[in-house]
Amino acid sequence: MKLAGLELAFDRLDAPLPIWRARVAPADWQPAALAVAAAGGRLVALWGSDRRAAGGRGGDNAADAGGFAVCAAYAVPEGLAWLDLALDAGSPAFADLGEIFPAAVRMQRAITDLLGIEVRNARDTRPWLDHGLWPAGLRPLAAGPEAPATPATAGSPPPGAHTAPAPQPDTLPADYPFVRVEGDGVHEIAVGPVHAGIIEPGHFRFSAVGEKVLRLEERLGYTHKGIERRFTELQPLEAHRLAARVSGDSTVAFAWAYCMALESAAGCRVPERAQWLRALMLERERVANHLGDLGSLGNDAGLAFGLAQFSRLREDWQRLSADVFGHRFMMDRVVPGGVAADPAPVQLDRMRAQCDAIEREVLALHAIYDEHAGLQDRFMGTGRVTPQLAAQLGLTGLAGRASGQAADLRCDHPWPPYDRLQVAMATQTGGDVAARVNVRFDEAIESLRLVRELCAALPGGAQRAALALPARESFGAGWIEGWRGESFVALELDAGGAIRRCHCHDPSWQNWPVIEHAAIGNIVPDFPLINKSFNLAYSGHDL
Repeated sequence: MKLAGLELAFDRLDAPLPIWRARVAPADWQPAALAVAAAGGRLVALWGSDRRAAGGRGGDNAADAGGFAVCAAYAVPEGLAWLDLALDAGSPAFADLGEIFPAAVRMQRAITDLLGIEVRNARDTRPWLDHGLWPAGLRPLAAGPEAPATPATAGSPPPGAHTAPAPQPDTLPADYPFVRVEGDGVHEIAVGPVHAGIIEPGHFRFSAVGEKVLRLEERLGYTHKGIERRFTELQPLEAHRLAARVSGDSTVAFAWAYCMALESAAGCRVPERAQWLRALMLERERVANHLGDLGSLGNDAGLAFGLAQFSRLREDWQRLSADVFGHRFMMDRVVPGGVAADPAPVQLDRMRAQCDAIEREVLALHAIYDEHAGLQDRFMGTGRVTPQLAAQLGLTGLAGRASGQAADLRCDHPWPPYDRLQVAMATQTGGDVAARVNVRFDEAIESLRLVRELCAALPGGAQRAALALPARESFGAGWIEGWRGESFVALELDAGGAIRRCHCHDPSWQNWPVIEHAAIGNIVPDFPLINKSFNLAYSGHDL
């Protein structure tokens, strides 16, 4: 594993996907990001860690303990590169990556909120997760004796920089300095954070002329729950249950990513049957979400018939998941070392038969959607993200594949059992709502095929292996292609086998900013349709 022009000593983690980790010097932090970008790579995740409490225990390398660190995970042609930058314990700071990878901006703002680490020369220093309600100086992930004092600025802010508002003395949320658009006829429309229905909270500030959107800016972080701090209070063999609750629609993906991270840190070999059962559950999770979204998208475009039909199919699908795995969403069925459910042959036959029945109905509904003029009028051209813009902004997962970004871990780095399934990647280049709908149809049909094959060829043997925690500081990572995109988990265990840091990353971090661009030039009433066509997580973003 190499990055052009850099001398980095990469160690391969003991994971089923190609994942490497290397320590990087401050002078190489930005050049490494530039090398990744030049090679066509992309940013997967960016997070910080407080390792001050580990300073006296000694790790494999002094850079692993005794101070703060900032970490970046990059997808490169060879796999995933985890770069680890040690920071000064007294005044931790690192160079801005937002000019290289725009998706880094909000991740960096979250790092500052959670750990007090400064981002040098950042153009946007507004709080992201802290809405002005946290006690003064609180840094929730600072594990040492006291959090660092974050400088308000490093000298003068760059021209055009957004700066944080002063702390508010009362308990009301602090005013957030949205970017203002001025001109004749421009008005603002504030939507949320409380919405009709049952969706989670998010604030959307439209600048519009009439109904045409000139600019959209989001404010998220309303569902911040302290999950990453809670991980450090749990035993590693129990924390998979918390990972499964990061985002309820991706419970299998995050549980598998966490277990993969723990298993890679501990050198645990997962039985083959368990690998296949994990994939079976992951594909069932993918189908369930696609069925739900296809119905909701039809409804948002005025075709209530589509919602009724796909809701019926999804309900049948989830009821069978409950019968076979004991839970409609298969929560807590992926466990360290394997799985906690083992379907009987008759249950495997039921799932195969259900795939046949649902595939016939999905194909019929796909034809109805394609031939419905009113539906296509709402879908086509709406919320377009060109392949060029998608590549520039780092659009990923399902939405990225609808904009010509051909990346799917099941195809690019197939791990067991995907290395034996020959997954067909679904892609479109239109980048509009219609393209995102078509990718969902294609992926649903492919996942139905995979479920049938997984049930038919499920190997025998054990469903779970014993996992012994390492008696040393260790690192592990999990990287899974969930239904929305890449679910990533980075795990640090201290010398006593306790969780020092666990970072869970949902692809919504990359994709939420892209919705702001997708809305430009559309009319405000089309925003719910655009938003639903991405269907991003609030909960998975606001850990």
